[in-house]
Amino acid sequence: MVEQELIRAAQSGDRDALITLLREIEPYVYRTAYYLVHNEQDAMDASQEALIRIYTKINSYEEKAQFKTWVQRIVTNIVIDKFRRSKPTVSIDEHNLVFLGKEDVEKEVLSSYAAQDIREAIDRLPEHHRTVVVLRYLQDFSYNEIAESLNLPLNTVKSYLFRARQQLQTMLQDYEKGGVRG
Repeated sequence: MVEQELIRAAQSGDRDALITLLREIEPYVYRTAYYLVHNEQDAMDASQEALIRIYTKINSYEEKAQFKTWVQRIVTNIVIDKFRRSKPTVSIDEHNLVFLGKEDVEKEVLSSYAAQDIREAIDRLPEHHRTVVVLRYLQDFSYNEIAESLNLPLNTVKSYLFRARQQLQTMLQDYEKGGVRG
């Protein structure tokens, strides 16, 4: 079934269609939550809450907006609410380097340091800048989709992204000189 047909069937009370739809969007919902909170448990909690909200609010979805934009708004609002209630934590991924050669290990370690520093820099951004960065660069949303998802004017989205890029560039400028880690 095409997504719109699944949505209409789910809105008509077809439980199987709703479950199929939720299963299709579950990875997308989790990925968005994880990119915003960087913590597996918090992302799982936010994803579950978002899927429940989608389940209970499917009838309020109108085809004025794209379905993924509507879902994105739900996930983002849940994560923002969690950020407001508690300070977010950053989890550092463990890398299994046992099977890599020496050069590969060095590249992987440097890459993991860079990725960690980028995540930490994104986490230091103000909430509204962090959210638009995640949506634009990690979820590949267009400016219009971000504006629609966050219910913001298009120029505000552009301004947030511009300022966020400036802040990130300042925070990460040492990488242009060969990296900040030893």
